[in-house]
Amino acid sequence: MNELLASIEQKVRPLIGQGKVANYIPALANVNPNQFAIAVYSNDGQVFQAGQASTNFSIQSISKVFSLALAIKHNGEEMWQRVGREPSGNPFNSLAQLEYEAGVPRNPFINAGALVISDMNQSRFASPHYAMREFIRRLADNPNIRTDKVVAASEYEFRARNASMAYLMKAFGNFDNDVEAVLHNYFDSCAVSMNCIDLAKAFSFLANKGYSKHNNEQVLTPKETAHVNSLLATSGLYDEAGSFAYHVGLPGKSGVGGGIIAIVPNRFSVCVWSPELNKSGNSLAGIAALEALSESIGWSVFG
Repeated sequence: MNELLASIEQKVRPLIGQGKVANYIPALANVNPNQFAIAVYSNDGQVFQAGQASTNFSIQSISKVFSLALAIKHNGEEMWQRVGREPSGNPFNSLAQLEYEAGVPRNPFINAGALVISDMNQSRFASPHYAMREFIRRLADNPNIRTDKVVAASEYEFRARNASMAYLMKAFGNFDNDVEAVLHNYFDSCAVSMNCIDLAKAFSFLANKGYSKHNNEQVLTPKETAHVNSLLATSGLYDEAGSFAYHVGLPGKSGVGGGIIAIVPNRFSVCVWSPELNKSGNSLAGIAALEALSESIGWSVFG
């Protein structure tokens, strides 16, 4: 596996230079684009890696999966009255779709949906940021995971569009808490800094029917795990989810920090990272690496 990952790194490195790092968040615009990492974590606890797999990066929208898992644990099926489970087919920060659908976001992975999930967690926890941080640390088995406060502050400063979504949902009666407080916690979660090994390990429960073996915790039920993986497969890469399913064939979630996590049910969890993004806001080299990996081993869940 390590040899395969090293060969995939060499194969996709020529793509670096053809994408663009996220520049609408100023703190992310300064990231060195010439980086690549991949890590695979098996259900029996083995770690395989290539590239800069121990280098931390901003997980951004990958954090939405952690938020969703936390909300599912504490809200159950009733939460789906406030957020849908359908692909959006639109950019992740679309206001038009939210207006058209009366303040109910299409799914929990577009920004509006993630904000509703954050609002649910705000109602549940006295300190949502602390609850989220400890949840992530436990799943990754790493007590040193932190939020990059510079990135969080940068995102909050340029919050106008996310704030517009939250206030629009509040106008439709689908937002319970103070918008600014929820935004602070939302951005703190997006600005969590992790590496590929951390993330592959943290999401191993999604490859193991909801069970995190390294900390002996049933994070979600097998049925809830299947539901999350189905949402990742249909909506995890925004308006590129269909193409990702076609070429990679795995449940996955991307972030504009250049990370992508992917799940091979009952076998592996994977994280790849390369900061340069394609036009859809997903890691250019990262998607190519996952496609090569899935093809090499025949991992597609649709095969």
